[in-house]
Amino acid sequence: MSRVSEPLKRLLNRQFADGRAELRRAWSVLRTKGPSQIQFWFIALAVGIGAGFATVGFRLAINALQTRLYGVADPRMLHSFAETLPWQWILVIPICGGLVVGLILHVFTDDGRVRTVADVIEGAALHDGRVDKKAGIASAVSSLITLSSGGSSGREGPVVHLAAIISSWVSTRINASGIVGRDLLGCAVAAAVSASFNAPIAGALFALEVVLRHFAVHALAPIVIASAAGTVISRVFFGDITEFMLPVDNSLVIYFELPAFLLLGLTCGLVATALMRAIFWADDIGNALQATLRIPRWLRPAVAGAMLGGIAIFFPHIIGVGYETTSAALTGSLILREAVVFAILKAVAVSITMAGRMGGGIFSPSLMMGALTGLAFGLVATSIFDGVSGDETLYALAGMGAVAAAVLGAPISTTLIVFELTGDWQTGLAVMVAVSMSSALSSRLVHRSFFLTMLERAGKRVAAGPQAYLLSLYKASVVMRGKDSPGAASREACEALMETGMFLTPDATLETALPLFESTGHSFIPVVQPASDKGEATLLGALFHVDALNAYNRALAATAAEEHS
Repeated sequence: MSRVSEPLKRLLNRQFADGRAELRRAWSVLRTKGPSQIQFWFIALAVGIGAGFATVGFRLAINALQTRLYGVADPRMLHSFAETLPWQWILVIPICGGLVVGLILHVFTDDGRVRTVADVIEGAALHDGRVDKKAGIASAVSSLITLSSGGSSGREGPVVHLAAIISSWVSTRINASGIVGRDLLGCAVAAAVSASFNAPIAGALFALEVVLRHFAVHALAPIVIASAAGTVISRVFFGDITEFMLPVDNSLVIYFELPAFLLLGLTCGLVATALMRAIFWADDIGNALQATLRIPRWLRPAVAGAMLGGIAIFFPHIIGVGYETTSAALTGSLILREAVVFAILKAVAVSITMAGRMGGGIFSPSLMMGALTGLAFGLVATSIFDGVSGDETLYALAGMGAVAAAVLGAPISTTLIVFELTGDWQTGLAVMVAVSMSSALSSRLVHRSFFLTMLERAGKRVAAGPQAYLLSLYKASVVMRGKDSPGAASREACEALMETGMFLTPDATLETALPLFESTGHSFIPVVQPASDKGEATLLGALFHVDALNAYNRALAATAAEEHS
């Protein structure tokens, strides 16, 4: 017995000693690193609370102003009430709203453009998690007026940017690094989405999937904390209720029906692509008309408001967020012709609103477009295959997620948002199939999503990933070797290249420089301050190919370390 107990005793002693060592190490980590991490979590909680209150305040402000303008007691029933109003009132309200929006953006922004989720993504990728606060506040006010006065857009985009302003202010106050700034931005976005939809899981994943575009473990805990805070604040004001109520029991009658949802997903991918391209096409047409007719930029939203008012006289369904029509589609209260006509008109109205620079987001319109598309598809499918198909409202639910996921480029978080919006978790297979197919198709036809395509159109290559946009962050003047630096290029060699026109300006980035190195084979390129009225061109130094590559490699390594930490 003693022979058996001795090895067991030694094993227990060794385990006990190892346990004590682990406890000492854990205490050391807690003492040296824990407080700062815990402090950051408290900051994340504060940011989440602030973003939650901002989201709730924005929503209440829309309801209050909408009630004041249209006289509707329940803003969720806006279009039904608008049908009873005089046509002159339906026409005038969007025009006045657009005029006010145009004046605000003209005064407080440098380009007359409303800031959107795309700018938040840009802030995360290119600006250490910061966004422009002054233009952002003006955009939030503009979107508030747009949504209250008949603009056909959504409230989620503005609250995401509004939350980003809060996190940017906090990041500036605490002098946050790029990693911390991006994490706080993710916290704010998660809280805003969660408070807007009462969807804590989807809010956290939206911040990671769409804004930060990675799922690093170090960002998960603070983002979840902030997302939970935003949800709690929303439930305090609005209760723990889902946005849409589904009175029918949605379920797959038979799994042979799944191919229909594959086809629905492809259809929704095409619809989402058409919606996005229509918005960009309308924006290009608006720019051309504004330049040709010399329309002041502050008048552009009012012109768009007049067009929206004219459509709303006959089809008030396009007014505002559109949750009433979305609910009607999800409950099967529309016939096929209505679903098709309302979807087309919604796409037209959203394009006019966005191209008119009126403000608002794209998510709610994409939900409405998806529900209408899914319902129309379901009505046809269930009539053809009556014996082996379920209810058409299941197609509406799947279509709602499929179009929204393709537009946002967020299949994971959008799927969860659909579940949390409706409270229906039994239809996951159908929704997932449709979402995956629509996202796969649309991402090949645009630059991954609506927001990333907007950035690509502005010349910011965020969609391609860090390997593309990191090059634009480094200027030649920062990476170059000065004239008197060790290993500097000789003045004679630099002047010889300058005579052939081979040189870079100080503001040129590695995105411009590296292709020049590849095409010319030079080991360095002079960096020259161009001539001005006060003097001649000045040689500042030279950018070496090896230095440019080293800077690029360090940036890639830092990004990889952040995304996998």
